Amino acid sequence: MSRARPLPPPRRLNGGVSARRRQRGVALLVAILLVALGTIIAATMAYNNAMTARRAAATFEFDQAVLAAEGAEAFAAYGLQQQFKQNQQQNPAYTYPGQGWGQAMGPTQVTPGVMLEGSLQDLQGRFNVNDLVGTDGETPNTVAIKAFQQLLQLLGMDPKWADYIVDWIDKDTNPMFPDGAEDSVYMEMNPPYRTPNLPISSTSELLALPGFTRADFDRLSPYIVALPPGVLTPINTCSASPYVLDALIGHVQFSADPKQFEKDRQDSGTCFPTPAQVIQAAGDVQAQNGNPTPGTPGTTQTLATLLGGKSSWFRLTTFVTLGNAEFSVYTLLYQDPTGMVRPVMRSFTPD
Repeated sequence: MSRARPLPPPRRLNGGVSARRRQRGVALLVAILLVALGTIIAATMAYNNAMTARRAAATFEFDQAVLAAEGAEAFAAYGLQQQFKQNQQQNPAYTYPGQGWGQAMGPTQVTPGVMLEGSLQDLQGRFNVNDLVGTDGETPNTVAIKAFQQLLQLLGMDPKWADYIVDWIDKDTNPMFPDGAEDSVYMEMNPPYRTPNLPISSTSELLALPGFTRADFDRLSPYIVALPPGVLTPINTCSASPYVLDALIGHVQFSADPKQFEKDRQDSGTCFPTPAQVIQAAGDVQAQNGNPTPGTPGTTQTLATLLGGKSSWFRLTTFVTLGNAEFSVYTLLYQDPTGMVRPVMRSFTPD
């Protein structure tokens, strides 16, 4: 009986690893790569879907906030119109913070989950920087410039910024003396740019002045505003801050004790101080730069032209809360001589 011959040993490749085992290793590696690739694709799709859902929710909340702000605008317009009718029955008629429009609204729940707060601010209680130049866009308003320089000094700032702003606005290319700045100054900056020679649309434009810092802007911004050009907008003495009033009269009086000033304004129950009281406190105010004394026949640039007791420009500040989301809307409102109110500009930053 013959014995069976033994089978030959399996053929080995590459250091002794069999071809079949090698194929199984490659297959496992391909499977791992496919699983990893599928995981990445699935995670990316899930992330994109989640972001799409969040964007849709944010857009929906934003639309809700704007609608709520528009409702607040309509409510503020109605309040201002009613106050206008009441003022028509008074002689003289004033616009002052003690009236109904000066009271804040809310927080109020307008719909489930939507809270609304709103307040009105009289923008004519601030210094309109566009009034530094006459309505023709060329003639410097020397009385306004002098008052603005005094405001800068009261705030511990350099009065040269008044001339810088005039050159930023006026149409000509001749710098103010002694501290003006036209294109020759701005073209040396990095990057270079030119003066717009147009009225200022936002007070934040002052940050473009050479050397004007954010700290300077934060110090000055509560007392200034940039209202649409075309006509002179008198400062409402009934709602102006004591620093603006002292800048107008040329010496420290109302800002000597701000708390007492606010108490006197509240206790008065009416306009305080009136334009006549401010003119009386100013005494013999004289225009600078060789101009005649304000009040002289034939002179149009007088202190009285800067003062008023009524307001047409207001800013509505609306805060809308939707769940954990908060929105701020700032609306510039204009009240025409008939008492009608319309929104002029809506933004999401105050300046």
